Amino acid sequence: MKLQGNIVDIQNKRIFKGEITFENGKISTIQEKEHNVDQYILPGFVDAHIHIESSMLVPSEFARLAVTHGTVATVSDPHEIANVLGIEGVEFMIENGKEVPFKFNFGAPSCVPATNFESAGATIDSDAIKTLLENLDIKYLAEMMNYPGVLFDDAEVMKKIAWAKHYNKPIDGHAPGLRGDDITKYINAGISTDHECFTYEEALEKLEKGMKVILREGSAAKNFDALIDLLPEHFEEMMFCSDDKHPDDLLLHHINNLCARAVSKGVDVFKVLKVACVNPVKHYGLDVGLLQEDDFADFIVVEDLIDFKTIQTYINGELVFDKGTSLIQSVAFKKLNNFNCNKKEISDFRFEPSLKQIRVIEALEGQLVTNELIEEASVQDGNLVSNIEADVLKMTVVNRYQNQKPAIAFIKNFGLKEGAIASSVGHDSHNIIAVGVSDEAICKAVNLLIEDKGGICAISNSEEKTVPLPIAGIMSDKDGETVGKQYAELDIMAKQLGSKLNAPYMTLSFMALLVIPSLKLSDKGLFNGTDFKFTSLEV
Repeated sequence: MKLQGNIVDIQNKRIFKGEITFENGKISTIQEKEHNVDQYILPGFVDAHIHIESSMLVPSEFARLAVTHGTVATVSDPHEIANVLGIEGVEFMIENGKEVPFKFNFGAPSCVPATNFESAGATIDSDAIKTLLENLDIKYLAEMMNYPGVLFDDAEVMKKIAWAKHYNKPIDGHAPGLRGDDITKYINAGISTDHECFTYEEALEKLEKGMKVILREGSAAKNFDALIDLLPEHFEEMMFCSDDKHPDDLLLHHINNLCARAVSKGVDVFKVLKVACVNPVKHYGLDVGLLQEDDFADFIVVEDLIDFKTIQTYINGELVFDKGTSLIQSVAFKKLNNFNCNKKEISDFRFEPSLKQIRVIEALEGQLVTNELIEEASVQDGNLVSNIEADVLKMTVVNRYQNQKPAIAFIKNFGLKEGAIASSVGHDSHNIIAVGVSDEAICKAVNLLIEDKGGICAISNSEEKTVPLPIAGIMSDKDGETVGKQYAELDIMAKQLGSKLNAPYMTLSFMALLVIPSLKLSDKGLFNGTDFKFTSLEV
């Protein structure tokens, strides 16, 4: 096959009129040739760190949407499903991904469970990591979230890192806010990337110490504006990623949007495309073409180098997206799950205080980090309750793997004036997490998800909406367009209930992520992520 256009040669920083010939999945020739075709041909985009599960889609359905934005490959950490189903979940992701023409590159989840302070559905120890890394389909050791384990030379953590080195596979990092001697030790352990930087200074220090910084812009965590000014000077050592991207966002854009935003800020287009297309392929050793002769025929056709609107996407020479239509077909897959708790009673969410002040989680717009606040307790009939006026709402995490008493905390900035929202997408153990204005509303929302064995929901005084997630309690069995629209409807309902957050469900899902400071809630209790230990609700 032949294709003409303005060919974007990132390596030599030039654009020329030319023609590409490709056959048997590879590019045979690239020749300069005059023509009148007004379009640009460039390598496909790569998301350098993403949890496919956060799109609430199985890999095959994620691919159908991603190619519409020119994405040809992902570097994917399957630790969400691994925390629910272990190695069986990882194998499901790999096999489902192989059913479609898209280049998924999965890692071995390094932290299952993410910590010992929560209940997960599975454990992946160093022996299991060795088994995974032996698999040629596993490209790297996924984000080492247990940075205290690295800093204190935890034996099991160091064995996992040693196996990655043994198999010569990159090791991904996760070190929010880590600076000074601590980040030096973390890097010296062999950890090569970090996607958790939330300030310019933090990212600059990590870059200067030899780490690759992955600039993240997801549905909840948005660090683009804080870090983009580093790109012009450090483009050789940076990549773009989503980390977590909800389905309604994936319907709109992907890595192409970050390219457009970077170019609009005046960043040189070749530097932007080096970050978006080339660096992940080089760092992880991916079998993804970079628009060179003898490369895999992985490339995209875009309207211009301003908005990067995709016209066509080719993977291994196969046209997978063409002028508004994804050509990837839906495939059948089995429905795996791990959901074993009974419905709750309203009294299960009662908390009888003995003190007058409580610790409150402060959720922050566009961030996974939280603050710890001290607020006056609101008590009715001897029970700690939500204070709607002060926007200090009761929150719960409910163990979904066995019957246990729900953990209780309070959170600020969700803004609900009515009802409750809940989700069984609760990073990283994926227990049920809910926030609401009353124990009754919280209980009702939690029970809706127990009934469906997974999902996200919203309830008001007169209405309830649910998106069932029957695959591991975190992914839908429906197509991306359907899930995206269902999710968008729930997002609207949460905002009608009063939430001012840009992505209330995504933000909620991270309120149980203990490895991100400072205050979070696990199914076992309130947790201080800075000191890495449990703390009391009452002060």
